[in-house]
Amino acid sequence: MTKCSIAYLACTAALVGAALGTTPASAARLTHVVHPGESIQKAVDAAKSGDTVLLTPGTYRESVTVSKSGLTLLGMGPGTVLQPATKKAATGCAAAGNGICVTGTAARPVKDVTVANLSVTGFAKAGVFGTSTDRMTVTRVYAAKNGVWGIAQEQSVHGAFRYNHAKANGDAGLFLANTVTAEQGAKDSKGAAVQSNRLEGNRIGLTVRRLRNLIVADNYVTGNCVGMFVVGDENKPRAGALTVQDNQIAQNNKSCPKTKRLPALQGSGIVLTGAEDTLVTRNRISGHSGKSPLSGGVVLFKSFVGVTSERNRISDNVLENNAPADLVNTDNGKGNTFSGNSCRASKPAGMC
Repeated sequence: MTKCSIAYLACTAALVGAALGTTPASAARLTHVVHPGESIQKAVDAAKSGDTVLLTPGTYRESVTVSKSGLTLLGMGPGTVLQPATKKAATGCAAAGNGICVTGTAARPVKDVTVANLSVTGFAKAGVFGTSTDRMTVTRVYAAKNGVWGIAQEQSVHGAFRYNHAKANGDAGLFLANTVTAEQGAKDSKGAAVQSNRLEGNRIGLTVRRLRNLIVADNYVTGNCVGMFVVGDENKPRAGALTVQDNQIAQNNKSCPKTKRLPALQGSGIVLTGAEDTLVTRNRISGHSGKSPLSGGVVLFKSFVGVTSERNRISDNVLENNAPADLVNTDNGKGNTFSGNSCRASKPAGMC
């Protein structure tokens, strides 16, 4: 890369500005162009807040860590592909098995980072993983065949995940949590948004674990073992205070074996376990069938540490052809309500 290391138009604007004795506003925000065979990490390290690292189409065999605020890592469509390096790294994002890591600290979160318009495939853990971020945006990313999560975030606020396609990942296509490694109460996400994503063929389409104050809307979720999972437990504050609305959730009938935390999974649309004050509304949920204790269209289930779900509202959803029932409530928690739903069968009866 040259010292200028910026896109043609930005260079031209800077040169014209210099010739006229002025400095254009764009001169302070550079675009660092990377081609296959060149190092993305070197471009990221050279970039400053406000810059864009633009990846031209092709395959890049490396992992990338973004640890400074205000950067945009931008591909040129699904033909811009990140895959694991052939040589195993000793430290960093690659050693952890991730593709792109956006990494801050509790004291100094990384702010306003965008990852967009590229593919991340074949990583042992996550395609994109953010920790201690503020206003991280992931959009139009194709995350496929990663060992654990397609796109994941923890210990973060104000996240935005839109127009992504997460397919055939080992656990969740999209995974949002308070923290991955410790037992803690639910974190206020301060309005995180999961919108207009396609989540298919994963173990779970979307997992929201121990979080509060976010919206999940307008997603298409199909072919997973479970469509969406809102998970809480005995820690306080409790998970919940979120909205799940206007999603299309269909035929999540893939069969997944049991794990240490969960029974075998199959045929679940939306599952709430140990959650409170969650609104599930205006979703279309269809074609689910399975014999898991979590099977059904919308399922309220006591958490696996015995914590009930409370004050959740399941309203104005369209549910059809879900078995053993469209609405399933095996939870004896207080204040859960079912109203205005279009459905044929519930367990126990009388909720439709």
